[in-house]
Amino acid sequence: MKLGSPIATGNTAILYSYGEYVCKVFRDHTSKDEAAREANKQHQVYEGGLPVPKIIDVTQIDGRQAIIMERVKGKTLGSLLLEDKSRAQDYLSLSVDVQLQIHEKKIPSFERMTEKLEHQILRAAQVDTQQKKQLVETLKSISNEEYLCHGDYHLFNLLLTDHGVTIIDWVDASIGNRMADVYRTYLLYSQISHEIAELYVHLYCQKRGCNQAELFKWAPIVAAARLSENVSTENPERLLRIVKKASEEK
Repeated sequence: MKLGSPIATGNTAILYSYGEYVCKVFRDHTSKDEAAREANKQHQVYEGGLPVPKIIDVTQIDGRQAIIMERVKGKTLGSLLLEDKSRAQDYLSLSVDVQLQIHEKKIPSFERMTEKLEHQILRAAQVDTQQKKQLVETLKSISNEEYLCHGDYHLFNLLLTDHGVTIIDWVDASIGNRMADVYRTYLLYSQISHEIAELYVHLYCQKRGCNQAELFKWAPIVAAARLSENVSTENPERLLRIVKKASEEK
């Protein structure tokens, strides 16, 4: 199989052009069922009526797992924002509208966010045993929803096309509490720009009619889970401060 030029590079995979399709080739360190698991999630979301690329095939390329999917022509909202920062509110507002569509869906077969977050918290080496226990107890006491959550929702996972917005990268999707999904996005934005993060939260809560106080209950839980990901671009000290601040306030 002859692949074209790389389109994007991530922690777990590299995207290549492949004729009229896109090929996502996973790195060696990913689990052996990663491609099948992600493709299944994306297919179910597609069947659920959300705008996502159609899955064409799950295969192997040079011994690596790969997903072949429909190629969607467009630019990410993140790229468009970098080109014209004066349109930040427009792009964030559009992203919130799309996220609200996601948060209306229920796909019972998806993994539970509660279980996923608990496993991540327990794997976070920087968090001590007592803090982990408190976080898991808090998680189980406040997580009582089963709505579809993207798990890694931000402007660079939204493609603006001639037909609207297409949502990509569903590997972290689960069903659970929508406010946890929103806080995860806030956490990602706040690493780069507090202004963008605050505007995003304001728009989401305004459009959905929810309370920001409910959102920030998720801060230590999501921050601790993020620590287990060991993302090179993330600042672990920042995440630990969020976790410890919540612990000290109790």
